[in-house]
Amino acid sequence: MHLVVVESPAKAKTIKKYLGPDFEVVASYGHVRDLVPKEGAVDPQHNFEMKYQVIDRNEKHVAAISKLLKKADALYLATDPDREGEAISWHLYELLHDRKLIGERPVYRVVFNEITQRAVNDAVANPRELSHDLVNAQQARRALDYLVGFNLSPLLWKKVRRGLSAGRVQSPALRLIVEREQEIEAFQSQEYWTVEADAKAPDEKVGDKPFTAKLTQFGGEKVEQFSITDEKRAREVEAALQTAAAGKLRVEQVERKQRKRNPAPPFITSTLQQEAARKLGFTAQRTMRTAQQLYEGVDIGQGAVGLITYMRTDSVNLAQEAIAELREYIGERYGQKYVPDQPRAFKTKSKNAQEAHEAIRPTSIRNLPKDIKQHLTADQAKLYELIWKRTIACQMAQALINQVAVDLSAGEGNLFRATGSTVSEPGFMRVYLEGRDDATGADDNEERMLPDMTEGQVVDLLGIRPEQHFTEPPPRYSEASLVKALEELGIGRPSTYASIISTLQEREYVVLEKKRFLPTDVGRIVNKFLTEHFTSYVDYDFTAKLEDELDAVSRGEEDWIPLLEQFWKPFKDRLDHTQENVERKDVTQETIDEQCPECGGQLSKRLGRNGLFIGCTNYPECKYTRNLDEGKGEKEEPQIVEGRSCPECGSELAIKRGRYGKFIGCTAYPKCRHIEPLEKPVDTGVRCPKCEAGTLQKKKSRRGKVFFSCSTYPKCDYAVWNQPLAEPCPQCNWPILTLKVTKTKGAQKVCPQKECGYTAPAEEAEVEAAS
Repeated sequence: MHLVVVESPAKAKTIKKYLGPDFEVVASYGHVRDLVPKEGAVDPQHNFEMKYQVIDRNEKHVAAISKLLKKADALYLATDPDREGEAISWHLYELLHDRKLIGERPVYRVVFNEITQRAVNDAVANPRELSHDLVNAQQARRALDYLVGFNLSPLLWKKVRRGLSAGRVQSPALRLIVEREQEIEAFQSQEYWTVEADAKAPDEKVGDKPFTAKLTQFGGEKVEQFSITDEKRAREVEAALQTAAAGKLRVEQVERKQRKRNPAPPFITSTLQQEAARKLGFTAQRTMRTAQQLYEGVDIGQGAVGLITYMRTDSVNLAQEAIAELREYIGERYGQKYVPDQPRAFKTKSKNAQEAHEAIRPTSIRNLPKDIKQHLTADQAKLYELIWKRTIACQMAQALINQVAVDLSAGEGNLFRATGSTVSEPGFMRVYLEGRDDATGADDNEERMLPDMTEGQVVDLLGIRPEQHFTEPPPRYSEASLVKALEELGIGRPSTYASIISTLQEREYVVLEKKRFLPTDVGRIVNKFLTEHFTSYVDYDFTAKLEDELDAVSRGEEDWIPLLEQFWKPFKDRLDHTQENVERKDVTQETIDEQCPECGGQLSKRLGRNGLFIGCTNYPECKYTRNLDEGKGEKEEPQIVEGRSCPECGSELAIKRGRYGKFIGCTAYPKCRHIEPLEKPVDTGVRCPKCEAGTLQKKKSRRGKVFFSCSTYPKCDYAVWNQPLAEPCPQCNWPILTLKVTKTKGAQKVCPQKECGYTAPAEEAEVEAAS
């Protein structure tokens, strides 16, 4: 018997089907060892020696592997084909070796980019040795993350607030979000006006439909964005054009050209995360979780099969057999004119993309989305179709776009320009078009037909429209645009983007509002501290250079110990200097140009438990404070709530501001103490299992954390942290279950009664319904 070790039980199940009875396939359930969670886990004094221990929750899985190994003739380490997977295999080998369980048995490392019968059998037939270069790169990355996190986080506790953390890669990502917010706050909007003409020309195809042209030249001078900056000037220009045109425009020039448009390359990790965010509204984490399921195998009627290739890759290469299958299918389905003369090749940007890796593609293009949809969850079906379409499109013929631009005059020296485009040959656009971030104009596939016009032709002018505009600040980052920025700057690696984003949210450094990232007050303070005192370590170029050096280690071009030494000494010096020379008030307080109205002392912007506020620097002698957005010493006037009265005493209700933000309260206070939240809690409709009188409502804690509590509070104080589900626990019969989502286990139905301990996998449909 041969023992094969993979990371997950789903992957084990799929691979077992291909290898047959001579092979036993077992899961390690991810990493089996990690650094000891205390100081000294990485020892810079002794060549950065790293002290590991078995992860508690995986000890039972290691024991199961050990038991099976005793009966095995050979050990095959078949973890994922990347640096992380190599490290898992190495850790497992070291652990089994230390426990003297390997003996004389041969140990093989097998890697496959897709979980199909051919790929798995080829990998087992052609094993290799463990790559110590990849392992060393992973060890160096883990050591760097530990040295930064374990030393910088306690410093943040002392200088800012307890419970904070800093990370080697998360900190530059936070800086991106904070700097974008500062750009938005500093932005000063400018007014400008455009002038457009509505005109009509007879045409059989377009009919009498009017077209629009934009003013490009006035009085012989080119019209720029800020040529017209106020309404008075806009009206003057409008009047002059009306007079000069006298109801007609003359066609001065007609330009026709054909533009070729090529398809986007097949997906890599980062572009998959971006497109899934744009087109499907998926978070990076949700995308990677779903892609993992598609890669590891789904039963589509004839047992589990891996539906896509490995999803952690930065290579845009496709295997020759995959390209051949694609070209054959495109010819069959769409016709030979959609098949380019030569297969389309794309250039991989990353120096470190292993050529053995491929882009993310379906393992067989003949697994059509519509045919296998019934076997997939909603998320799996959506993501698979996205990958399938992008892969098909990348090997299809280019699109041909007919473009036309017409210059029309309104008297001497005044020109309008009208543009139009039509798709001559759709090519790949018949299947797929790449999404865009923050698109402001019409989509590229939107046709704008113009009437057929010739030079010298006179057309009817229907009207001239001046329109007011204001320049807009840069948009806040969405998940897609943040991933794109991280990739362009070389911060982190595609496989880490999802965890970077989730860490920033978990630490409450940023919040997601309307699918855009905003820094919190704490996030701003942490960023200010790091950029001022650890400048180079949140510098984008420094972070990217370090990533490049780690990649060089994985290619065997650099040694990892000198890399750590080069990083550690200046970092340690900076830590020691900051520890001794920076006081907490230097970080959490910022003086403002205003005196305290109570004692005449200096006022400052300060960080408190609930965010930033204005306070007197003579505290505790003077206790003057006010909210950050209140006027200088002026009390904010309560705003009366129209059409409602207090349910307890009948007085008017007003929007007031308290210690924890705005709320609705009775104007008869302190005689009547009725209060209610400004935002009405969302009712889940799930009956409270404790009092059975109220329902569980979605609310937010003072720190912004979501929880669910009884609508009759304070009469009933029942509350749970996770989304309640209106179904009884099959184990203890408690009236509700809750939906719990974690990185390691995904979505699970969990009994809220701790003594019960019931858990079961949740279906994607249940997750969709709850979200």
